[in-house]
Amino acid sequence: MDENNLIKERLKKLNELKEQGINPYPHNTSFKKEDISKIKKKHADLKPETTTNDKRGVAGRIMLFRRMGKAAFITIRDDFDEIQLFFRQQEVSNFDMLKYFDIGDFIGAQGTVMTTKTGELSIKVNNFEMLSKAIRPLGDKYKGIKDPEVKFRKRHLDLLQNEDSRETLRKRSLMMRLIREYLNNKGYMEVETPILHPIYGGAAAKPFKTYHNAIKSDLYLRISPELYLKRLIVGGFEKIYDINKNFRNEGVDSTHNPEFTMLELYHAYTDYEDMMKLTEELYEYLALKINGKTKTKFKGKTVDVKAPWKRITMLDAVKKYAGIDASKSSVEELEIFCKKNNVDIPEEKTWGNLVIEIFEGLCEDKFVNPTFVIDHPRESSPLCKSHREDPRLIERFEPFCMGVELANSFTELNDPIIQRELLEDQARQLRAGDEEANPMDNDFVEAIENGMPPTGGLGIGLDRTAMLLFGKDSIRDVILFPALKEK
Repeated sequence: MDENNLIKERLKKLNELKEQGINPYPHNTSFKKEDISKIKKKHADLKPETTTNDKRGVAGRIMLFRRMGKAAFITIRDDFDEIQLFFRQQEVSNFDMLKYFDIGDFIGAQGTVMTTKTGELSIKVNNFEMLSKAIRPLGDKYKGIKDPEVKFRKRHLDLLQNEDSRETLRKRSLMMRLIREYLNNKGYMEVETPILHPIYGGAAAKPFKTYHNAIKSDLYLRISPELYLKRLIVGGFEKIYDINKNFRNEGVDSTHNPEFTMLELYHAYTDYEDMMKLTEELYEYLALKINGKTKTKFKGKTVDVKAPWKRITMLDAVKKYAGIDASKSSVEELEIFCKKNNVDIPEEKTWGNLVIEIFEGLCEDKFVNPTFVIDHPRESSPLCKSHREDPRLIERFEPFCMGVELANSFTELNDPIIQRELLEDQARQLRAGDEEANPMDNDFVEAIENGMPPTGGLGIGLDRTAMLLFGKDSIRDVILFPALKEK
């Protein structure tokens, strides 16, 4: 029977119930007294063909339904587990009501705990009620949803039929809780920063734009909380973090979603060396707490997040994997190398921009275990301090694993004069057509003119962190509702 006919059949049952004065959507919440898993745990050692005097109330969604003459077997599911309900006509006064039930409906039942001949724990029902009638069929629980497009577009059906999806998203919830636990125990304070910004900044990204009618002004969805968090450092807080949603008007692929979750933190009187230690220790902590080990399967490889992680400078990575000593190469030599190796050439052909393009095109996918790529060219960010040994570079790191960038960190720039110059240059690039450059933020510069202590900052992409820890190759697997094109 096709879906439309199934829906018609269910609507017919629904109307028949209403005609009999039975509400298929009652307010009744009295059946569910505890989780099914607790009942099963208590009676885990019950022998086959045993009936107890233990009376229990349960409620859940019908996942299997077998009717056999004067008996019926229904398997229901709650949040974490399933249990079988056993009905006998002579023991249930409203047994005939079962004909109005379908897979997907919610049922509440009361009865005694028992086991069948095969030892399956069940509830021998003496009272039951329909709690919600489902109009649409769920599909086959055991076949699941094979089409990825349907899986993400109808996530509710995927969660109902796919235990792996449910487990992944439970792990994500645990991961978020553990991150807060870890940082709170280290004395960090959680803060909240605005989502709507009058001036966007803190990352190289094209923003989403909106308009506020009351103040008659354009606003932008946050691309990064960085400039607000640094204001809090200026304001006297020394250890802060923000778990937040960022929005970037960019493409969608296996590691990018226009709306994503970020952990961003700042710690006064530290630098990027301290942030490297914090990053690797946090990942090891999460892996042990969630998986019980530091190794995981990611993109077809066994990956180990155990601290300490390897480090390599961007220039050494370019030399090792691209085969050119960029530290001794001129702009012209780097441009020729890019042309020969099909590497994109940036509009502003500076030494640093060319080094960045070579690394991104030929090197960043070479690291299996998480590896800190450190000491980037200064063109890569206007918010980072110059390297204390090489003025062409900045004190920045990004850890890469199987081609995926996991985090970003700076020894933060706190010289307001240099900061103003760099942000003015960003504004110039924006006017020249660079959609990912940032506008000038005078308020931010004025804030650090009041004095900002030496500070280390760190941003970790939590969706990508979940991918790595849970062994998922696509960001869509770890986001409840990923962005999809409208049909």
